Amino acid sequence: MSSAKIAITIDQTLLERLDRLVKERRFPSRSRALQDALRDKLDGMDRGRLARECAKLDQAEESQLAEEGMAFELEQWPEY
Repeated sequence: MSSAKIAITIDQTLLERLDRLVKERRFPSRSRALQDALRDKLDGMDRGRLARECAKLDQAEESQLAEEGMAFELEQWPEY
């Protein structure tokens, strides 16, 4: 995977916490710690978005569609 360098501004207290984690060898570097944190945050946002979209679905309608799909599939495949 290719990488790109960026520059960020970070609160001094947050930087000290980050450096402490690196010093304790919980992360191999600042970059790795920030990459992991950003990935976790973005993944969480994606899961939250998916949950919001799923909440919009009508459960009864989705169940009916699933049953119709199963009935169709059963008709297509002979029993063994």
